[in-house]
Amino acid sequence: MRHLCFLFMLLFAFIFTTKAQTPPLAKHVVLIGLDGWASHDFEKAHDVPNLLSLINNGSYTMHKRSVIPSSSGVNWATMFMGAGPEVHGHTTWNSKTPDVSPMTTNAHGIFPTIFSLVREQCPEAETGCTYEWEGIKYVIDTLSISYIKDFREDWQSVERNCDHIVQYIIDKKPMLFIPVFDGIDGTGHSSGWYTESYYDYLARIDVCVGRIIQALKDAGIYDDTIIIVTGDHGGHEQGHGTLAMEDMESPFVVFGKNVKSGYLIEEPVVQYDIAATIAYILGLDTPSAWRGKPVLSVFKP
Repeated sequence: MRHLCFLFMLLFAFIFTTKAQTPPLAKHVVLIGLDGWASHDFEKAHDVPNLLSLINNGSYTMHKRSVIPSSSGVNWATMFMGAGPEVHGHTTWNSKTPDVSPMTTNAHGIFPTIFSLVREQCPEAETGCTYEWEGIKYVIDTLSISYIKDFREDWQSVERNCDHIVQYIIDKKPMLFIPVFDGIDGTGHSSGWYTESYYDYLARIDVCVGRIIQALKDAGIYDDTIIIVTGDHGGHEQGHGTLAMEDMESPFVVFGKNVKSGYLIEEPVVQYDIAATIAYILGLDTPSAWRGKPVLSVFKP
């Protein structure tokens, strides 16, 4: 009897301590990163039908919060690494290596990213990242990614850069693809946030968003894809990095398979929740060092 009781206890412990793999909600995720896309005064944007369609037919909040400081390097790292700067170690605007020792590292010697999770758990998966700001390459774990394209020498040619992005989607049908656009931030710094030039550039980005959506359809993966659109920080006047809410908040939009339509997210969303949400969509286990939580309310029951 004592032996049976002991075996029962072992079985109970195994069942309730073994983490089951979550079935994927979609086979593909495209995260469109818009550097400097601010929530404040977004209602004044013009000629952005594709962004508005994703917002109106998906789930969204205009109050997703950056980590501190509200600048690029630290927040892109946080978005991809599922934890804050005190854990992953990137603390500054242009952090190329951790400013503080990361609490853990992966096989490549860096803090685990969403890309390294895909590579470890789905070794044959196609993944890609394109960017227009050099700082991105230091926080994505380039050794874990199938395709990387650096557009920083020509960041203002968003239309030409989009040609490459569209072709990559059609040719490779990636499981995870993150194109990051820098021109909104660049325009904010040169002309100011919430200026006519700022909104004009956002309209150019919107055209590219529409082309990405069409590429997913042309590739035959649109119906099995979830699209996320968000920014690293907001801004005001000609800068960001402060504790002002204009700097700290950016939109967070989720659209696609198994995502609620017309849903306003009421739960708090922080930058590190994005990696956790992508991992949840793709059915990936997450490391214990991650602090982000998937934004579960956006998904259909």
